[in-house]
Amino acid sequence: MSVARNVNLGGDGGERVLLEGSSKLRAQQVVGVLVAKGVTVEILPKIEGLNEDQAIRRSLVHMLALVFDLDIAVGAAATFAWQEENLLEILIRVFSEKLFATLRQGMPRAYTVREDDVSALRGSLNVVRQFTILAATPQRLACRFDELSPNIVLNQIMKATVARLLTISGNRENLRRLAELAFVYEEVAPIPVRSLRWDQVVLDRTNVGWTELLRFARLLLQGRYQSTTSGTSEGFSLLFEMNKLFEEFVGRSLKRALQGTDLAVRLQGPREYALIDRQSGALRFATRPDVVVSRNGKPLLVIDTKWKRLKEATDDPKRGVGQADVYQMMAYAHVYECNRLMLLYPHHQELAERDGLVAVHQIARKLDSLIGIATVDLARPEHIGIVLRRLLFNEGSPFDLKVARSRVEQQITPVPG
Repeated sequence: MSVARNVNLGGDGGERVLLEGSSKLRAQQVVGVLVAKGVTVEILPKIEGLNEDQAIRRSLVHMLALVFDLDIAVGAAATFAWQEENLLEILIRVFSEKLFATLRQGMPRAYTVREDDVSALRGSLNVVRQFTILAATPQRLACRFDELSPNIVLNQIMKATVARLLTISGNRENLRRLAELAFVYEEVAPIPVRSLRWDQVVLDRTNVGWTELLRFARLLLQGRYQSTTSGTSEGFSLLFEMNKLFEEFVGRSLKRALQGTDLAVRLQGPREYALIDRQSGALRFATRPDVVVSRNGKPLLVIDTKWKRLKEATDDPKRGVGQADVYQMMAYAHVYECNRLMLLYPHHQELAERDGLVAVHQIARKLDSLIGIATVDLARPEHIGIVLRRLLFNEGSPFDLKVARSRVEQQITPVPG
């Protein structure tokens, strides 16, 4: 495939998605699908232990499902052409099947105000219009009334999603299903994607079943790279920054694994500051860790995820860990008063250790402050929460948070007498 030089394959902010090399295109830390006229480019992550595209798609879909709260990996859709179809077609199939299933329960409707000239009084009479414009035709009554209508924001979003997918799908079965859905939504007014009023969707007990589909539609229609262009030709993209996806997936996997315990998991926070201006008292240099595990508001573990490849200890005693990353973790230890910190990487087969804790370092002059280096195996995404939970609760582990709990209890227990 030839690509013109200096093309901007990126989003509205001009970020580059693909860089052109001498004989190939290189993705810039993103995964997903790019669609242009007559061409579809699928970008899959390199996941150690998975050599076939269908296995990588399964792992990626599993990650997306957890991050975006989508029930994807169930039913017949979970086995749909993982090898033959790209990620976008798989998501289109799942979305259309879920939409069909939900519509069988009935399309949501709401009462909207309508004005019309009718033969019999309905609702209230528009007196001004009746005795001015319709003064010569008294057989018609200018009425204002409430009508149960499908033309609501939620349905407009679904119709816009179906219409967009019809323009980008290349799978015959998907196109057939989408065409049927477009017919179902024929009564709903077409609204451009950029004009959709997402904030005006009201979900209550009558339409709570549409919550997941609304998230799915947002995933398909809204994204950082959704306005991908090359020259004057418009295209479509469904792209995800892999470092952010990895971070979110780890945080949500850990949150699910720790349900039922007294530990809380927070992603991207809490926000604290490293410095205070001595003159003005203003806070400077905000910090916001990727994942924080706490108990009763006290941070017990700070995790920073890194979508990078660790090196073997025999090749590099530092394992390729960046000095800036270590400095950042030491700052977290001070700002959050936390003595357990972890740098978390994707596992790969060249490491001598299995996934889990790879190395532990003590912060100099702080006997009880440790920085651990750990990995998780994305070839088995469903086990990541189990691996992290085992790390945090196994007796003898330097990151055993039961030990941290006993130390906290000792600190707050009054001394007898």
